[in-house]
Amino acid sequence: MKISPKKLILTLLLVAFQQTIFAQNQLPHLEKKGKTTELIVNGKPMIILGGELGNSSASTMEYMQPIWGKLKAMNLNTVLMPVYWELLEKEEGKFDYVLLQQLITEARKNQIKIVFLWFASWKNSMSSHVPAWVKLNQERFPRAKDDKNQSQEILTPFSENNLQADLKAFEKLMAFIKDFDKNEQTVIMVQVENEIGMLPSARDYHPLANAAFKSDVPSVLMDYLKKNQAVLAPEILVRWGQNGFKNSGTWEEIFGKGLATDELFMAWYFAKYTNTITEAGKKIYPIPMFVNAALNRPNKLPGSGYPSAGPLPHVIDLWKAAMPAMDLLSPDFYNPDFKHWNDLYTRHGETLFIPEHRFDNTVMAKSLYAIGHYEALGFSPFSIESPEKPQNEPLGKSYALLEQLTPLLIKNHGQGKIEAVLLDHETKETVINLGKYQFTFRHDYTLGWSPEAKSAEWPMTSVIIIQTGEDEFYVAGSGVVVTFKSLENPALNIGILKVDEGYFENNIWKTRRHMNGDQIHQGRHLRISVGDYEIQKLQLYSYK
Repeated sequence: MKISPKKLILTLLLVAFQQTIFAQNQLPHLEKKGKTTELIVNGKPMIILGGELGNSSASTMEYMQPIWGKLKAMNLNTVLMPVYWELLEKEEGKFDYVLLQQLITEARKNQIKIVFLWFASWKNSMSSHVPAWVKLNQERFPRAKDDKNQSQEILTPFSENNLQADLKAFEKLMAFIKDFDKNEQTVIMVQVENEIGMLPSARDYHPLANAAFKSDVPSVLMDYLKKNQAVLAPEILVRWGQNGFKNSGTWEEIFGKGLATDELFMAWYFAKYTNTITEAGKKIYPIPMFVNAALNRPNKLPGSGYPSAGPLPHVIDLWKAAMPAMDLLSPDFYNPDFKHWNDLYTRHGETLFIPEHRFDNTVMAKSLYAIGHYEALGFSPFSIESPEKPQNEPLGKSYALLEQLTPLLIKNHGQGKIEAVLLDHETKETVINLGKYQFTFRHDYTLGWSPEAKSAEWPMTSVIIIQTGEDEFYVAGSGVVVTFKSLENPALNIGILKVDEGYFENNIWKTRRHMNGDQIHQGRHLRISVGDYEIQKLQLYSYK
């Protein structure tokens, strides 16, 4: 049967229309692929090349106006911005969505997605963003108390009034996002609260909290601990074991006395409170949601030394047990040990998303490493609008590389074909295996060819490597030298068959220049110098 050209065109248009409608109706969600997890938006996987605004930047459109251009100049595809409960519900029960509507509309114009940060009951532990009508009525909306019975600028999580006020506002927020944005999917995720934690004491001493502390540990938590005993965080397992692995009892009977128990207690109730809000929001509009953590530092005590009881690795099992509605628990970075903390957050195969990192001179390299090594959902430095010359930012250059590589990364997600390295003065060399080859990555300064190599301050560098064939690889980033060995036969020599430096345009590889001679040290290595941001296509071969 012959189909006329006109009918064929109409059929193809109908199929395209149906696919578009399907993508619109398919909400942003997380989807497992091999050993990794992808964020699906508008029916397609995406990697968040993000940046978080300063805390007050999104409070007016006037202040935001010059920022959009900066975000585009740094090649962001997503901006993380607060939603302020105090501005959304200035008067109890009266909600103002004008600012949110304007922000979403402007993001669409700039082709930038949004992750909203719900600044409500807690922001950096404090309750500074709750509305005035909550702040002024402490009797109705009680505060947490320290161990001296002093009220804190922190809503107690043990109050039903506090919970319900936050929950109702969050429901209104999610209903607005659903009604205004469901088809376009500009808003792709929501962070519930911000850096939750207890200060300056490790736990809340409000009478409601004291009563809960003297009560038995909830049976739901005990069941979780028993079921997951083999994989519990060591700190929890030790506390429980020291007290005989009891199946029931009060918090001190199960975990013993001390600050560690105080922190476990608060972690459970912070998580339970946040889960109730998350569940309510997801019933209305179930897009991915996460909670972030202010990381603690070594030898610091909970409460006095860091915000106690956030979703930190040493108490994370209580968050998991209390928060079945939550998709991700994510680290915020203001300390340097990047690999250590990310390893903890992914030790049982969890999905990594980095919503906040100090905007320093390491973010270029760390963005590549997070997305390459951990196959993270995305990366986002804080105060992203702060550079005066955003077009010169190294982060923007790494994001430009990642934007080109995204289809290739997504195609190879979860298959063991993607890796990355992170190098500096302390870690000058990393060895990884891909396919039948061993790759040795060294910091560019190890060659000693640059005057700066003699300095004690080496810039942090990184590259992603993607295997696309038995002997074919793409290497992308800055500041590395790569050499090669055979994993199958050490007697074989591995040589460079071909290296091309280039770029992807509409997902098609374009060679800018063929690299040989000095550029590959007469076949000895692949090199991307410090200060250069390149993609190189590599083909290897073996000889005796």
